[in-house]
Amino acid sequence: MEEVQKRHRQEQKELQARITQKKKSATKKIRKGVIDECADLERQLKERQDHELSMVNGEGVSSGQGEERDTQDIAGSPIEPSVDETALESPIQHLVPSSQQLKNDQVRKPNRQKARLARRAAEQESITLQAAEEAKNLPDLRQVESSAMRSHYSSRGLREHEIRSDGHCLYAAVADQLTSRQYGLTPKPAITDFQVNSQSSVPQYQVTRTVAASYIDDHRDDFLPFLEEPLDQYLRKIRETGEWGGHLELLALARAYNVDINVLQSSGHVERIGAETGESTKALWLSYYHHNFGLGEHYNSLRQAD
Repeated sequence: MEEVQKRHRQEQKELQARITQKKKSATKKIRKGVIDECADLERQLKERQDHELSMVNGEGVSSGQGEERDTQDIAGSPIEPSVDETALESPIQHLVPSSQQLKNDQVRKPNRQKARLARRAAEQESITLQAAEEAKNLPDLRQVESSAMRSHYSSRGLREHEIRSDGHCLYAAVADQLTSRQYGLTPKPAITDFQVNSQSSVPQYQVTRTVAASYIDDHRDDFLPFLEEPLDQYLRKIRETGEWGGHLELLALARAYNVDINVLQSSGHVERIGAETGESTKALWLSYYHHNFGLGEHYNSLRQAD
């Protein structure tokens, strides 16, 4: 019994060495097949060794003939292998296909990944062509918007002064209106700790940014219900970054400068954002675009036509 177990351990050790060598020698293309074959070799060896141990222990023997056969087996007579032992002794190179076999495999098995990529590319091209075809039948929204705006300017005696398209456009448009209409950049009524230096090289849009932020800060209760972030963080964005402005900032500027701000849209609708007192006779005019500029929404200044 001890002799059989010793031989089994030696066989297992040799098989593990062969399996390790086979896996090292396997290419990526044949690795799965090598792994499967190695697992099969391990299974076959285990079955044969289990069978031998059961014979040594006297299990599965139904007659004296079987006992005699067991005795012969233990004495050294060759035991009929229950598996193909030649598979254990086959050289490593049998697992590695020849270059001709690889060529044949490539002919028989098309590259599925390339086929999928080609199919996706064809589908994407089809979608792009379809979208381009549909776009031909759609109106040019920029052209429609520009045409409508020009008509509204003419009917109201206004001309457009284009403002640079960036996050400062609302503040720059308001600053242009205040200076071109000679209302000045000093807020009325005065804002806490705010002063305009006419000699300063600070851009005009930065002045209106500061005015908007300071007014909101001085009248927190009027604006807090509409904020979706902490007030200090919101004010910092107005003062120190290029964050876009919107309705709340226009409302703050209208009240700080005691003016009505009229925002003209391509539909012809004018949104009036009034001063807090409702007694202002001063009015600013801005144009508001949805589609006409690369960054999307945009404000321009509307001056009086010459």
